[in-house]
Amino acid sequence: MTDMKTIVVVSAMALVCFAFSKSMKELPENKPVYIPPSAQRSGDATAGYVYLTTGDYLKSGIPYGYFKLGFGRNSTNYLQREGLNKDISYEYTAVRAANGETVVAPNCLQCHAQVFDNKLIIGLGNSMIDFTSGQKLDPKNAVLAEQLLKKTDPKKFEAAEPFLKVVKAISAQLYTQVRGVNAADRLAALLVAHRDPATFKWNDSASMDIPEQIIPTDVPAWWMLKKKHSMFYNGFGRGDFGRFLMASNLLTVNDTAESREVDSHISNVLAYINTLQPPPYPLAVDRQLVRQGGILYVQKCSKCHGSNGRDGQYPNLLIPEGVIQTDSLLFQSNYQNPQFVNWFNNSWFASGDHPARLEPYSGYIAPPLDGIWITAPYFHNGSVPDLEGVLNSRVRPRYWSRDFDNPEYDYQHLGWKYTTQKGPGGKTVYNTDLPGYGNYGHYFGDDLKEKERKAIIEYLKTL
Repeated sequence: MTDMKTIVVVSAMALVCFAFSKSMKELPENKPVYIPPSAQRSGDATAGYVYLTTGDYLKSGIPYGYFKLGFGRNSTNYLQREGLNKDISYEYTAVRAANGETVVAPNCLQCHAQVFDNKLIIGLGNSMIDFTSGQKLDPKNAVLAEQLLKKTDPKKFEAAEPFLKVVKAISAQLYTQVRGVNAADRLAALLVAHRDPATFKWNDSASMDIPEQIIPTDVPAWWMLKKKHSMFYNGFGRGDFGRFLMASNLLTVNDTAESREVDSHISNVLAYINTLQPPPYPLAVDRQLVRQGGILYVQKCSKCHGSNGRDGQYPNLLIPEGVIQTDSLLFQSNYQNPQFVNWFNNSWFASGDHPARLEPYSGYIAPPLDGIWITAPYFHNGSVPDLEGVLNSRVRPRYWSRDFDNPEYDYQHLGWKYTTQKGPGGKTVYNTDLPGYGNYGHYFGDDLKEKERKAIIEYLKTL
């Protein structure tokens, strides 16, 4: 971490920068927009961890015996769970279905945890996930499982049926073009399209139009949430964060009575998430370079991303499309789909004494940068493999690949080691020509000198 002298200097300069910086264009449509805070629930963080890792917020899944037969025994018990969960990978949980049968359901850590240097980092977005064809929630497998269970074990079929019918209806519409990006926003839109907003009852037919394109996202780190006044990349998640956190419940929920039970635990989950801290950069840093980079960071970056240290401030600013200039298809898709927004804002999620709501915006939020060293790849769509490319658009590869089987991290440039490719290469090569996968925009570091860019990166290692 930076020493006290650095913290004082950086914090003082941040206050000056917030007050006097004129680096943004002065046109009204190009001015950042401040997001005001909303009241948030809190609870017992320890209970929240237990519920997150062993709770039944999804109450249907694959019958336990069949899951073990298909996936085998997992020998790495990262969560140190006991009982039936001891031999199950951290991203799944064994739970009791309504009829008493044990099923295995996916949990939140599928997307919100990642193994890094042989350790499970809870809260780190999973950049290794594979949503390409046939990898997640395969509809063909769901049909086969349904046929088998109906014939051989009706009780197990009853337990698995809510999960299987959803998989059959929506999973063919979830596939991303390349590995390493997430389809969670698409999943939310599909689930909403098949559920009644007031009762959450399932309908096999979609009630709204779903955009044809599947726009990818990179999963942001959970530890940033405590600083933020909104959720999601365009900041359109306002009000109670807990309601957004429990949205995955729509995958298997039967009705809003079940949702109320899950909601009763979410204040504890949010309390746990708010305890998460980014892992410290594990190698030595150049302290002189850190001090230089801290000063440059205040001058060049802090107006949008905030200052750090004991008196650090995070401004919670939405950056307009005309300023940030990054790929706009994410905020133009689900985030501005009137049917999706209207469904949510008139649903159970928007009711009660801690409601949530959606407020679309044409642009993206400038996130906090805590733990940024470990959160590669970068941008909202994971299109830039390392921080060097974030600060220098000229070196961003148009096509690139990384080793998902034996990944290596570049601790100097801060990102997964990658190989520049000459052209597209299927699901293993990130293709920035694809709609929604563009790596353009955020040109704010292009005018930096090489030694200035190096200093800022050294400083970012300490956050």
